[in-house]
Amino acid sequence: MTKTVDDLRNEIRAAVGRYERVESTAFTKEALAAVCDAVGADVDTSGRPSKPEMRTGIREQVDGLAAPDADNTTRAFRKAELEAIAAALRDE
Repeated sequence: MTKTVDDLRNEIRAAVGRYERVESTAFTKEALAAVCDAVGADVDTSGRPSKPEMRTGIREQVDGLAAPDADNTTRAFRKAELEAIAAALRDE
């Protein structure tokens, strides 16, 4: 059975030590910061970087994601992108 977007987000949250969520929600800044740290993104997560800045850092580090641009860094990750991030975290 194919994983849903919610399943993939929760898999990623669990892989980076964040809490899984019952309801369908996009990543919080804290969850994105944890993903940045896990994939080695060049983003200073000690402050409060913006979500687009963190998505850019993740895109630059995870194979299979399109290069960052104005369209793909201002929206939530799509299913295929979540699959690539989850796979990268499984490989670590």
